[in-house]
Amino acid sequence: MNHATQMSTADTALLVIDVQEKLLPKIHAAADVTRNIAFLIDAARLLHVPVAATEQYPRGLGATVPEIGQRLRGDKQVTIPDKVAFSSCAVPSVVEGFRRDARTKILLAGIESHVCVLHTALDLLGLNFRVFVAADAVGSRYPIDHEVALRRLEQAGCVPVTSEMCVFEWLGGSQHAQFKAVSQLVQARMKALQPA
Repeated sequence: MNHATQMSTADTALLVIDVQEKLLPKIHAAADVTRNIAFLIDAARLLHVPVAATEQYPRGLGATVPEIGQRLRGDKQVTIPDKVAFSSCAVPSVVEGFRRDARTKILLAGIESHVCVLHTALDLLGLNFRVFVAADAVGSRYPIDHEVALRRLEQAGCVPVTSEMCVFEWLGGSQHAQFKAVSQLVQARMKALQPA
């Protein structure tokens, strides 16, 4: 039996929020945030964890950056739903998808920590989801906004995690059939994080 704050591949979904072309370059440590979001998407796909995404006013902020968009779409011509409200819960298909797939725990990644991620998290909590925030896969333009957002999210009831923490929690142990494949993702991410 899982603890209420423990994720599994059977009860969790990943929501990637607004990682868009005109906003991402302004985000503090954008390369790290992008790398960690890509890592989460890749692991989620291997482990059959559903992945949803949104875009904030793409006409003004551009489309999802290619590195993330290609992973989200895969081989399919999937449209990422857009919104003008800050919360991704304003997109009915997002919440409906979580409920349809019986996903009670939602892991958040994306930007910005103190705006769209925060508003989405608070709305999901209000809808009785258990919310996890990947602290190394969310970001803001200014570190102070990111740091205070993480504190506020935790005080509101969100569970702070890291990308690697999530992936190993989904695996549950080295006996998982996808352990070697996920280990390769972990090794590749580790190499990418090391200075040249």
